[in-house]
Amino acid sequence: MEKDIGKIQKGEYQGTTTEIVVGIREYNGKVGIDIREYTQSETYTGPTKKGLRIPADKFEDFKAMINSIKPTDIKTETQTQPQTEPTATDDDDAGIDEQGLM
Repeated sequence: MEKDIGKIQKGEYQGTTTEIVVGIREYNGKVGIDIREYTQSETYTGPTKKGLRIPADKFEDFKAMINSIKPTDIKTETQTQPQTEPTATDDDDAGIDEQGLM
């Protein structure tokens, strides 16, 4: 059994296009969810070793984990915290004690 569920364009680097493909695949007689990078270049087109396979009997556990992620959990810091200008400090004597020693 083979069925592609969807594809996400990952990017292009030096003429090689990579996308992430989610599908249902049978391997060694067992069905599972396959999440794998596929590449397309002048020398090779097809799946890579980069990916993972979720056994069919563990899919509901995997799905629950993915569904527990909130959009706020995956926002980057630059999206959630505005950048502020550093404050100027007078630290001409920083690290020097009253006797002029460090």
